[in-house]
Amino acid sequence: MKFQNNLLAVVLIGGTISARAQTPYAHDRVYTANQVSNTVSVVDPATNVFLGEISLGKPYPNVLSPLYRGQSLVHGLRYSPAKKMLAVVSIGSNSVTLVSTESNKVIKTIYVGRSPHEPTFTPDSKQIWTSVRGEAYVSVIDVASMKEIRKVQVADGPGMISFSPDGKIAYVCSSFSPELDIVNTSTYEIIKRIPVVSPFSPNIFTSPDGNWVAMTHKDVGKVTLIDTKSLSVHKVLTTGAITNHVTFSKIKGKLKMLVTVGGENKVRVFDVASDFKQTDTINVGNLPHGLWPSADGKLMYVGLEYGDQVQGIDLLTMKVLPAVKIGQSPQALVYADNAVTDARNHINLKPLNDAAATQIIQMKAVQEEIKATGKIAVRPIGLADLVEQIFGGLEPARGYTLFLSKSTDAPYTRDYEINSFDTDAKGKYMGQSTGLVKNAGAGQHEEDYKHLVLTDNQTGKVLLLGAN
Repeated sequence: MKFQNNLLAVVLIGGTISARAQTPYAHDRVYTANQVSNTVSVVDPATNVFLGEISLGKPYPNVLSPLYRGQSLVHGLRYSPAKKMLAVVSIGSNSVTLVSTESNKVIKTIYVGRSPHEPTFTPDSKQIWTSVRGEAYVSVIDVASMKEIRKVQVADGPGMISFSPDGKIAYVCSSFSPELDIVNTSTYEIIKRIPVVSPFSPNIFTSPDGNWVAMTHKDVGKVTLIDTKSLSVHKVLTTGAITNHVTFSKIKGKLKMLVTVGGENKVRVFDVASDFKQTDTINVGNLPHGLWPSADGKLMYVGLEYGDQVQGIDLLTMKVLPAVKIGQSPQALVYADNAVTDARNHINLKPLNDAAATQIIQMKAVQEEIKATGKIAVRPIGLADLVEQIFGGLEPARGYTLFLSKSTDAPYTRDYEINSFDTDAKGKYMGQSTGLVKNAGAGQHEEDYKHLVLTDNQTGKVLLLGAN
């Protein structure tokens, strides 16, 4: 993708014909929902440049006190080309915020039930269906009146909704229940429940032709493919640890499915016509999460959750573009075609509030036979640091402690405890803690911490070490 290759437009100005270069994608925008800074970042895909942010609330740690104004845990995101409108879900404040892409201003905030997750516009843009993950229903919002008009009862913990192209069917995955619910959008009744491989599915997408529905299983690193003609599971693909989001795009005339694999920092590409055979693997930055292609199938953007960046991918060459710094902890991402009438529109956008880089620490096993893995993101939040942690391959339902040590070699002194946690039934843990751990493991001075250490609380054994 060469951004300097322009299209030529002929414009009538003052009775004369003049030529004006129109950059491809100039009226498009890329938006990310940033969970720590509580912002929506705006990127110009024509120039691969950050334009500014839409602030929806105060960043961490200011939201840890009672929240009377603004939104918290900005997470879910969807765009309506017909309305030039974003729907933004904030998990912590139970809200769906509608934002104009022309003015970058909040139009209205609608409050729904406990811990909503993702909004989805119906194909006609008349409604927004929002998964209320903390409860067992989908909130249906009327776009014209900007009010919740119905609650659709589904399995506990709905993760996200995807529609058939004609809008007659809604597919609802779940984050708590191992099933996919299929809903008739006219009657709002569940017409079928399909068992799936895992109870944690945060993301779902329908192919443009309507023949396939793909849903991710973040906990087991898989993607389930639903055949919409038979309304049954076609196959389950093993895609990799922390499989986050999935989408479809027609690339060089072929329909492809693309998946972000957060634990491996990869985007995997599958050919639909070849029964979802993997055709490409693209290495990207730290912890890819949301992804979305342009309408022409030539360009795609990926949010890097631990990198506080977005990264473009030229889909014709499968090569990455330079990463662009944005707000903190991007979750959902949308590529918005024709989002602005004026390509120079930067109105009401604020500069990036966070100037400090997130430090990524990849922890390594102290012995080859240890299969545990760990990745840490140390993100400045005011005077403290937010320490985001992902661990896998540990013993199920067992306690572990993460700490900093000034020791150069074993045995490692426990000089600063960061977190003590219990793994889930699969030996995994994802969580956060705060503290003064900036530049952890730098080890430049004698008094510095030399290692980040993970120990088994039951045996006291050191399993993982990390250093900058």
